[in-house]
Amino acid sequence: MSYAVKSLNQGDRELIAFRIGDQEFCVNIMSVREIRGWTPATAMPHSPAYMLGVINLRGAVLPIIDLAARLGMKPADPTARHVIIVAQVRRKVVGLLVDAVSDILTVTDEIIQPTPEISSDLERQFARGILAIDKRMICLIELEALFSETESEAA
Repeated sequence: MSYAVKSLNQGDRELIAFRIGDQEFCVNIMSVREIRGWTPATAMPHSPAYMLGVINLRGAVLPIIDLAARLGMKPADPTARHVIIVAQVRRKVVGLLVDAVSDILTVTDEIIQPTPEISSDLERQFARGILAIDKRMICLIELEALFSETESEAA
């Protein structure tokens, strides 16, 4: 059995698309290490409101971030239907709680439109652009912008 391997053209990038509530977001696939089901987290005292706690991931302590809360949206109430995107942010690995992963997108830089000026400061801080694909509006998130240098070091 043979498998075709699709190579990316110059300027192409692959993104993981996911849902939080009724909105769609995406991140660079190169930051994603794995996608796993929801596991209840152990709360940590004095942590930011968007940090749900930590879980044991194959012997490593993994901080779990409620991405909805971090983006200024209504905090999630995690259920078995939620998923955790395990991602590399700078030199640390974090778990990002989202409602569901929907797609792997291959896009060119030309498809990524700038974030509108009418967006909130918080949204512009994290968003690197908007993708309009098949009547869907997908916000491209820059993971490094979600956490300050000191926050990612603490995680």
